[in-house]
Amino acid sequence: MGKVTVIGGAGFLGRYLVKRLAQQGLQVRVAVRDPEAASFLKPMGDVGQVQPIQANIRNQASIARAVAGADVVINLAGVMFPGGAQSFQAVHVDGAETVARAAAAAGVGRLIHISAIGADAEADSKYARSKATGEAMVRAAYPDASIVRPSTIFGAEDHFFNLFARLATLTPVMPLLGGGNRCMQPVYVGDVAQAIAVLARDEAPAGGTYELGGPQVLSMTEMIAMVCEQTGRDRLMVWYPFALAKFYAFFLQLLPWRILTMDQVEMLKVDNVASGELPGLDDLGVAPTALNAVLPRYLYRYRKAGRLPSTEQV
Repeated sequence: MGKVTVIGGAGFLGRYLVKRLAQQGLQVRVAVRDPEAASFLKPMGDVGQVQPIQANIRNQASIARAVAGADVVINLAGVMFPGGAQSFQAVHVDGAETVARAAAAAGVGRLIHISAIGADAEADSKYARSKATGEAMVRAAYPDASIVRPSTIFGAEDHFFNLFARLATLTPVMPLLGGGNRCMQPVYVGDVAQAIAVLARDEAPAGGTYELGGPQVLSMTEMIAMVCEQTGRDRLMVWYPFALAKFYAFFLQLLPWRILTMDQVEMLKVDNVASGELPGLDDLGVAPTALNAVLPRYLYRYRKAGRLPSTEQV
């Protein structure tokens, strides 16, 4: 049974990936800051097959222990909302380099690094710049690493569509930043997990960069309209210029739940779609799942009548 270490495997994407790796018969070591909080992953495999262990991407010694003896290392660690020691630099750049160096030193046969579509060293967004710098650090330390760049990931536990669904229940107005014309290519979390699991196989090619997007390119206006439809909420869409959105974000990012940050406003100024120049889901044998095939499965809980069809718009 092959051994794989998943760094940061207890999050949104991690729970789907761990299950697929276990289904492939791999021994899965999940390196997280709090192993007790990751104990929900254990039933995803046979007894003892999934093992949460303590590690911190900012601690080189703990990462070295986590990757020791692994055949494959997958780095999922990332932050959308930096805070305290968990900064973009610490996680996306220094942490990525730590994992890559540790994997190389341990003689790990395969390294898979999760980045993001939009990673760009020249971007205005700190998030996008940190992702690009992290990729460069990984390539320098482990040249044959596979780099995976997903677009916005959707699924039952996602932040993006759940956030707008909650907003639809709380306010009669839905914000369209910058006019709502910027596009994304939402990709299903299960498809991303399956693609990574494919890359973890011995026969998979190594050293490539993959852009993972779903089958639809949608504008913000179209996606928010889908959310309103699925939640049964008839809401007015109001355009906010980016300058005003950034002003509001200055205050919103100070809230504990961080609805919107100034850096996210910068990210929303740029389309988040695959370039078409790099391999994607199809090249890995994964059929992309459409957004409208999954969204109703988890946004029903925001409807006034739940799963039951509502006779009124609220």
